[in-house]
Amino acid sequence: MLKYFRILLFPFNLVYGLVVYARNKCYDWGIFQSVSFDIPVICIGNLVVGGAGKTPTTEYLVRLLSDYKIAILSRGYGRRTKGFVLADVHSTAQTIGDEPLQYYRKFKQVTVAVCEDRVRGINQLKDHHDVILLDDAYQHRAVKPGYSILLFEFSKLQSFQFLLPAGNLREPFYAVERAQSILITKSPTLLTADLRNNIEQKFNLTIEQQLSFSSIRYGEPIHLLDGSVMDKFSHQHVFLLTGIANPAPLIGYLKEMPTVVHTFIYADHHDFSRHEIEKLVSAYKQHPAKEKIIITTEKDSQRLLDDNLKDLLLNLPIYYLPIAIELQELDKNDFDQKILDYVASAK
Repeated sequence: MLKYFRILLFPFNLVYGLVVYARNKCYDWGIFQSVSFDIPVICIGNLVVGGAGKTPTTEYLVRLLSDYKIAILSRGYGRRTKGFVLADVHSTAQTIGDEPLQYYRKFKQVTVAVCEDRVRGINQLKDHHDVILLDDAYQHRAVKPGYSILLFEFSKLQSFQFLLPAGNLREPFYAVERAQSILITKSPTLLTADLRNNIEQKFNLTIEQQLSFSSIRYGEPIHLLDGSVMDKFSHQHVFLLTGIANPAPLIGYLKEMPTVVHTFIYADHHDFSRHEIEKLVSAYKQHPAKEKIIITTEKDSQRLLDDNLKDLLLNLPIYYLPIAIELQELDKNDFDQKILDYVASAK
């Protein structure tokens, strides 16, 4: 049904495309101001809406640049606040957004801030940090980052993409030219030379641009409430709760165990209600299986720790699965070194 509805939206693609083209040209020609900074600024973004892996890529950069004093600046999607907000011990998903909250809780040595105006946000942070990571800011042309990493999900490159609103492209494919690195995420672990070549032919990259491939690596399940790590995953039934853009890779991973997956799937950044969590808990308790568990994502876990929901999950085996990116062996050294060289030279 959605497919046919999107066909009806094709006439609006022309209007949307013209607006995006005109906006980009205004920045390219200097009609709209694009601000650059003396401090190293790395942008992580994508062209296709949702699910490309920006969060684990940002975390990869935090680990790569651990010798520097890092600030992560995000828009804070889904938050109920406005303006510049620094993450602190009182922060919640409602005040800064679920992804920034995940960064803050995971990396105590990193400053995390949110601001819809990235120029203002950088100005607040630049004097006290060595490098700033801009999470999901590729279309935020008011900032001219020194280095941009553009993400594409492997499976979505296998089919033709249309612009919004009929498709999922935020801007035309030619916007790739603004990126220094193109990272293909969620690639097969074993990537043949033919597959690499087929993907490379989809891009008309310059000699200065770099194309790299990464895959997903899931960590051991971590208990939502007490932080304990599960030694061995052997449950026959999994009750999966997600509010992410693309849960398909996670579902596929769980089914490889093998296990029976009972899904409770919601939209990206979904604000879970008590009724929805009660529905999940009821399904779990009523199922007769002895070997059963509740699994969620690390990003969703940030919203489940809200005081309004946490009491519903007490004394239950509810775990989240950490996720990380793993660069292909052929690409890792060059990918890492190019970023390290940029930061060192920009400082």
